[in-house]
Amino acid sequence: MIVARDLHKRFGSVVAVDGVSLDAADGQITGLLGPNGAGKTTFLRLLYGLMLPDSGSVRVDDLDVVRDPLSVQASIGVLPDALGLYPRLTAREHVRYFGQLQGLRGGALEDRVEALLERLDMRSIADRRTQGFSQGERMKVSLARALVHGPNNVILDEPTNGLDVMSTRAMRKLIRELRDEGKCVLFSSHVMQEVSALCDVIVLVARGRVVARGTPDELRQQSGCADLEDAFVALTAAKASPPAA
Repeated sequence: MIVARDLHKRFGSVVAVDGVSLDAADGQITGLLGPNGAGKTTFLRLLYGLMLPDSGSVRVDDLDVVRDPLSVQASIGVLPDALGLYPRLTAREHVRYFGQLQGLRGGALEDRVEALLERLDMRSIADRRTQGFSQGERMKVSLARALVHGPNNVILDEPTNGLDVMSTRAMRKLIRELRDEGKCVLFSSHVMQEVSALCDVIVLVARGRVVARGTPDELRQQSGCADLEDAFVALTAAKASPPAA
């Protein structure tokens, strides 16, 4: 479970995250929905300790991200916005290396690597260097790296960005499977159809603030709109205002 309370993050005069709170439960898909520039990526980076908040707190499975970042990172799998693959390593070497960074060794490590190569349909690319991989292939490698240590919490930043139809369907299937395994799944998107198709709970953000939260049906009810996209526009327009300088 991931719990954030009143997170703030400023870069000079720019307020990227302005008092955001969030509860992402185990066995649930929580979607962070907002336009580009809404602060989604910065907020996610605060959750997994890549950045420190100016104020506020984050706890992951009752561990404090600021005080115990290494323990938190051992319980989280992250698919970041920048995939950052090493071009001279093969797909298999990437997954093995990240497993070693998480403390896996020997047969346990190799079993995890093989299981992920099978689960993500990576056999055909397993022993190819990642230089020249398609976006879908790069995404698979990055996902395998994130999942190799069997984390209970999974954070995905725009997981279908740049994927074709078949790869998008495969990603959606995997996200649902992770939820059904009891994991806490939190992902960001600016694609309404994506969030509507997957999420148990949606958190709407704009200008670094939460403007609404709830199930898709609850958001429609709050806005008085039958269409979720119309609900998002209405709720954002009604509740978002520019942050103070």
